Amino acid sequence: MPTALITGATAGIGAAFARRLASDGFDLVLLARDGERLERAARDLRDTYAISTETLVADLAAEEGIAAAEERCRAGVDLLVNNAGFGHKGTFLNVPVSDETTMLKVHCEAVLRLTHAALPSMLERGRGAVVNVSSVSAFAVRGTYGASKAWVVSFSQGVAQDIAGRSGGRVRVMALCPGFVKTEFHRRAGMDVSGIPEFMWLDKDMVVDAALRDLRRGVQVSVPGAWYKAIVAATRLVPSGVAGRFSSRAGRSYGPRRT
Repeated sequence: MPTALITGATAGIGAAFARRLASDGFDLVLLARDGERLERAARDLRDTYAISTETLVADLAAEEGIAAAEERCRAGVDLLVNNAGFGHKGTFLNVPVSDETTMLKVHCEAVLRLTHAALPSMLERGRGAVVNVSSVSAFAVRGTYGASKAWVVSFSQGVAQDIAGRSGGRVRVMALCPGFVKTEFHRRAGMDVSGIPEFMWLDKDMVVDAALRDLRRGVQVSVPGAWYKAIVAATRLVPSGVAGRFSSRAGRSYGPRRT
């Protein structure tokens, strides 16, 4: 059976990837920080889908966590989903710089190093894929979060081009850029998203379906949902100053932080 390694695997998009890939017959390596929750998710997936599950308790904000994940990637996986990430409760200068650099470590350094660790064995076997979860905020102005997600898109496209001649298209790298998704992400960041209209919310299972469909088609940047495809296209037409003023406010009201 093919094997998929998913970071941030116990909630939201990561958990949706785990369920979908398990139903497709993948064995899973699940990575997250909460060991108890991780073991529970692995057990449920194993019992429901009759697959093999491994767990890796690791914090990708720490060197030891990234190193452990790298080691498992080098051992060989058929699909790597770099999904782990988080948002800040606050805007630039209102967030400790240590929190900003932690975000860059999780969103950028971990993505780079795990991709670098996973690809050689994929290229050697002549098959495999990496999905790096970004965001539509990559195409807007959203402080460090948006900047880190823009890096994920650019990095993924660059790597996809770099390996294209070596794999004959059989090893793929794709950036996945969802908009607002109904997960615990915004609650954890303390964001008040009550003003976001219902039509802008995506279902996490739909996001995963769209991602895997685009991956099969060889798409390098996947933007699920017709509405968000239109938004991304519009960002290339609207003056950057106007787009920046709007995007810096949208979805960035902060309430009491909840964990």
